[in-house]
Amino acid sequence: MTTPATSAQRAGAQRYATVAIVLHWIIALAIVTQIILSGRMGGKPTPESFAVTQLHKSIGITILLLSLVRLGWRLANPPPPEPVTLAPWERALSQAVHWGFYAVMIFMPLTGWLMVSASRIEIPTLLYGVVHWPDVPGIAGLAPAAKKTWHTIGQTGHGLIAKAIYVLLALHVAGALKHQLLGRNEPILGRMAPGAVSGRWWEPRMLLIAAAFLGVIAFGRFVQPPRPAMGPPPAPAAAAAPEPAPAAPQPAVASAAATPAPLLPVGATPWKVAAGSKLTFATSWGGDAIEGRFDKWHADVVFGPEALDTSKVTVSIDMTSAKTGDEQRDASLPSGDWFDSAAHPKAIFTATKFAKTGADRYVAHGSLSLRGVTKPLDLPFKLTITGDKAKVSGEASLDRTVFGVGQGEFTATDQIPAKVSVRVELTATRDRR
Repeated sequence: MTTPATSAQRAGAQRYATVAIVLHWIIALAIVTQIILSGRMGGKPTPESFAVTQLHKSIGITILLLSLVRLGWRLANPPPPEPVTLAPWERALSQAVHWGFYAVMIFMPLTGWLMVSASRIEIPTLLYGVVHWPDVPGIAGLAPAAKKTWHTIGQTGHGLIAKAIYVLLALHVAGALKHQLLGRNEPILGRMAPGAVSGRWWEPRMLLIAAAFLGVIAFGRFVQPPRPAMGPPPAPAAAAAPEPAPAAPQPAVASAAATPAPLLPVGATPWKVAAGSKLTFATSWGGDAIEGRFDKWHADVVFGPEALDTSKVTVSIDMTSAKTGDEQRDASLPSGDWFDSAAHPKAIFTATKFAKTGADRYVAHGSLSLRGVTKPLDLPFKLTITGDKAKVSGEASLDRTVFGVGQGEFTATDQIPAKVSVRVELTATRDRR
């Protein structure tokens, strides 16, 4: 016949349900991974730290979702009773630690989510590079001052909760080891590691747990998440003006001499930019070359090699159309830290002075207006005209910092240099209308 105490001990030895066990260990391993990853996120904004931050965000949201599931499961399925041999203070501390973990597992990612949503740099959250995760409702559209306040709240809360995690982890691990190594009649580990025998120092399940945590520590330290792409995908079919329809075929003539050659205009004439023309830019990030392009731009060209004094070029660029190959980075480019497209949606290059510098080579002396700042800009280019067709290629260098492109931590030029190269490659057809 068993005594009440023995029955209670057997009840206390019951393990958690399989669902609870699986969720416990997945979340625990994920938390340790987050701690290690966070140590790699500080310092200079390198491509590596950017990629690690995106992985950190993805794991954080995963912890939030799994923790909500685990909390719901616990409320619907109460855990097994603890051993009766535990002192009252041990029971109270155990309950405090467990509910403390629920609080940090939920509020830690919530404060991080708030920080991302209220960040000055508008980088969208793309879970594991695939699933779009929205901002906290109502935060992204706030005025800058209000967003800054919410960002401070999220950042402060995130930091405080991070400190709480270390305390909770220390108490949780110390308690588990104490009961496993020193309490033969306190089968605590066996509740989450079925089959573990309390009081056994070389418990195989403890070694397995230690190996798992060493594995995630190594993962967090050495994993190299996919770095942001450094070049855009192939350009769409029509990057500039559409290609004009081909002319209707002409009837055959008796001889070439019977049809006089068309007279080419002597003065400056308008040109229509054809589809497939490109407006691209190049820089670097942390030593890695970055190439980008603008998908939406329009050029008004009036030009004549023999009439440079009456030639004129105006290029209007939609600053929201920049593409560099990484969706998260590209979404941040229109923000106030970069192009500030909400206030300055267009960049305008205008040139009314041209000089010939060699055979088929010219330079356009003009100005660029970007982010509300207008500065002189010279564009050397090569021009080849065959009949009514023209091919142009040119490249100019500009200083992004002069225009205020790159604010906050990106004002510095150690990671992203001040120099940006802009290149134009276009074909055009003479507009005879």
